[in-house]
Amino acid sequence: MKIPFDKLDKAFENRLRLQIMSVLVANERYDFNSLKDLLDITDGNLASHLKGLEKEEYITVNKSFLGRKPNTTYQATEKGRKAFMEHLDALEKLIKQQKMK
Repeated sequence: MKIPFDKLDKAFENRLRLQIMSVLVANERYDFNSLKDLLDITDGNLASHLKGLEKEEYITVNKSFLGRKPNTTYQATEKGRKAFMEHLDALEKLIKQQKMK
C-alpha cells in the first residue's frame, strides 16, 4: 500500500489547526469565544491559527452583532472539508501501513 504523503496538508501540521478544523467539520459553525474556551488557548494564538486557515480558504469568517455585542463565527468551507478529510485519510493509511509491519 502506497502512503499518500502528498495528501498530508501542511496547514494541519499544527495540532491547534487540526483541532480547529475538527470542531468546524463536526459543527455547522462555531464562535470565537466558544472555540477559545473549548481549546483552552489565548485570543492571539487562536486568532493567528484562524487567519492561517482563512488564508488557505479552509474556513470562512462571519461577523455580526448580537444586540450591541460583536459576534464572530467560523465555518469550514467545502475546500476545507475536502482537504481535512484527505488529510485524515492519509493519516489513517499511514497508521495502517505501520501496523502491517
